[in-house]
Amino acid sequence: MNNLTSLKWLYLDFNSYFATIEQQINVSMRNKPVAVVPTLTNYTCAIAASYEAKRLGIKTGTMIFQAKKVCPELICVQADHEKYIYYHHKLVGEINKYIPIDSVCSIDEVACKLLGEETQVKKAISIALSIKKGIKRNVGDYINCSIGISTNKFLAKTASNLKKPNGLEILFKKDIPHKIKHLKLSDLTGIGKRMENRLLVSGIKDIKELYNLSPKNMRKIWGGVQGERFWHMLRGNKTIDIITSTNTIGHSHVLHPNWRNLEKSHSILKRLVLKAASRLRRKDYFCKKMKISLKSQCGKRVEGKKKFSSTSDSLTLLEESTLIWKSVIKFNKLNTIKQVSVVLYDLESASSPQIDFLESFSHAVHNSMKKRNLISQTMDKINTRFGRDSVTIGSIPKEISPFSGTKVAFTRIPDINEFHE
Repeated sequence: MNNLTSLKWLYLDFNSYFATIEQQINVSMRNKPVAVVPTLTNYTCAIAASYEAKRLGIKTGTMIFQAKKVCPELICVQADHEKYIYYHHKLVGEINKYIPIDSVCSIDEVACKLLGEETQVKKAISIALSIKKGIKRNVGDYINCSIGISTNKFLAKTASNLKKPNGLEILFKKDIPHKIKHLKLSDLTGIGKRMENRLLVSGIKDIKELYNLSPKNMRKIWGGVQGERFWHMLRGNKTIDIITSTNTIGHSHVLHPNWRNLEKSHSILKRLVLKAASRLRRKDYFCKKMKISLKSQCGKRVEGKKKFSSTSDSLTLLEESTLIWKSVIKFNKLNTIKQVSVVLYDLESASSPQIDFLESFSHAVHNSMKKRNLISQTMDKINTRFGRDSVTIGSIPKEISPFSGTKVAFTRIPDINEFHE
């Protein structure tokens, strides 16, 4: 194989993204240990950490009271997700000046396909360096990215993790496995804790042993075709991405210690239900099922589910959520709640023929449901124009509203409209 024409993917990973954006905006935080947190309390955990903090062992998931024992001067910043989305779009726009983005993999990672002369080493490196310079010049002088280049997306992502922060690394097929043999199994995309345990039980302890497995054995360990697919990915071979579709809409929130009584935790749950309902309508969906999950102060997880006629209106979904809430609280005898979650599922498109369900109801019920849907849609328009919670169902305590807004899950980039919901 000609190595000069074997490169197919360029993968960018923005280093310590949330914390870096905070340091980009606030110069006084630069070169200092920073942790981004959901709420300003010592009894929460870091959702992101700057490299200065990571060097001290502070990482995503570290409890803040523990982090401050290691680093008393740790700067904690409450997450501002709208800010991170704003910079995400600026970065995407800058990258697209030099090479089209094939896929946005997460809030801080994008993948670009190399074509024609771009597959040559010198040209691929030139593109990578141009992107780095463009980001510094046009987006933020403190924002770094690590770039990996390889023969498939999997190895390009792996390459991006080899030199951090601000690295640039190329992996050819001939480099595998020796150039990545120092990595842990869990450092590879697709190997989470459960899969790592499966591999360990099967006697696979490192990258070299993983590489030496046959496609048949990988398929057996993975329990299906994904194992054989991983065999090809690890060798830099071309693979076809499996297309997935979203079939749930949900939100969750870890509560501030002062909000964990039943009254306040229920208020936050209702706020999350309203937000999920608004997203449901914006995506033009109806749902037929809802799940409410609660985590108690002592760590006990409980949930309740309910099935109902297809709906997307806020009032109906609030009523259903309250029925689930009361049932779960009563059955489990809960007094304090640490985390609340809502998931709407069994979704169907509003344009689906099945949504003619309204015709099966009496004239009075039919009109009532149409009226509720119209009210919900009107509320969406007002909140989009004048800001989140300009109009809502019931009252929302002032201290709750700001912290039940849109959050960034690393694998899902919220639409900017979600910040109005």
